[in-house]
Amino acid sequence: MTKKVKTGVIGCGKVGHFHAKAYSKLAESEFCAVFDVQLERAEIFAKEYGVRAFDSIKKMVDETGVEAVSICTPHPVHCQPAVEAADLALNVAVEKPLSSSLDDCDRIIRSVTKAGTIGTTICQRRFYPPSMRIRNAIDEGKLGKPILGTVNMLGWRDMAYYKSDPWRGTWKGEGGGVLVNQAPHQLDLLLWYMGEVEELFGYWDTLNHPDLEVEDTAIACIKFKNGALGNIVVSNSQNPALFGNVRIHGENGASVGVQTDGGAMFIAGVSAITEPPVNDIWTINGENEKLSVWKREDADFFSTIDSLYYFHRQQLGDFLRAIIEKRSPLITLEDGRRTVELFTAIYRSKRDGKTIRFPLAPEGKEDFDGRRSC
Repeated sequence: MTKKVKTGVIGCGKVGHFHAKAYSKLAESEFCAVFDVQLERAEIFAKEYGVRAFDSIKKMVDETGVEAVSICTPHPVHCQPAVEAADLALNVAVEKPLSSSLDDCDRIIRSVTKAGTIGTTICQRRFYPPSMRIRNAIDEGKLGKPILGTVNMLGWRDMAYYKSDPWRGTWKGEGGGVLVNQAPHQLDLLLWYMGEVEELFGYWDTLNHPDLEVEDTAIACIKFKNGALGNIVVSNSQNPALFGNVRIHGENGASVGVQTDGGAMFIAGVSAITEPPVNDIWTINGENEKLSVWKREDADFFSTIDSLYYFHRQQLGDFLRAIIEKRSPLITLEDGRRTVELFTAIYRSKRDGKTIRFPLAPEGKEDFDGRRSC
């Protein structure tokens, strides 16, 4: 019999449903409770899944014995419930990005470490078959040393999107724009494939959303600690949206890539994923002919699943098994901090007009941790 972990969801908004649906289906999960600061919203959410609703995390723990929770609040307010949950000895899965500030990331990591529990950051695109295929190729030495990594995410968000929730598109409510909300998945993949960053020079701006407070476009050049180079171009200014991809080039001349998003970009709770994730390039010697086969297989597989929650289920399943097996999950809280560190460096580079060296320490809140330019 599969051992079960009592699970709960903190934050009953759009993305909370992905976690609730996953916890309802996972063999390792006994989904039992949800929390929201608005009890009425929690009760409506809980009724859909047949679980109990709370507006107190402690009461939820005391009355249900919940052992693991997903933090699904807006990311600038991930920290408080995550720390409270860890202080109550809960295991925590925090939606992306881990937070919008390095200080909050560090507070979450310290609390989970002190509690001796398990923590993960949601980066479900790592579980896409084409994403895993690249990681395996790197591990098997098929590219030699990765020497160049690129992120190109050219999407579109209209002002109706930014007005759909009051926290969107503001420094205070969201902590940033395309870097903080849309790009973390691709940035995580880049770091997963290429390793630690040594230094970065970047720019950001608001190019075609004049009423937007935060950035809609950002670029950066990266030097990795292993001597490799990287480039980032992310934008919400292409109408219609084009694609999001991550490409890795090896010292032996081979190149591999994953298109994580194609066409209209997915919006949680609003739209579906329109195109299957696929390997868009693959020039490893002897494997070139496999690309068309993989594209067909991945598209066929994608058509058989509910893509709105399937890959959340894959990651949350790993999270629960890590709890049961007392091991680290595939994606750690430290991985989540590295993504926040990467986009924070881009903000600071523009502000200071210079190359930013890693690692980065938190700054004060007055400047939104370096997000405001001079």
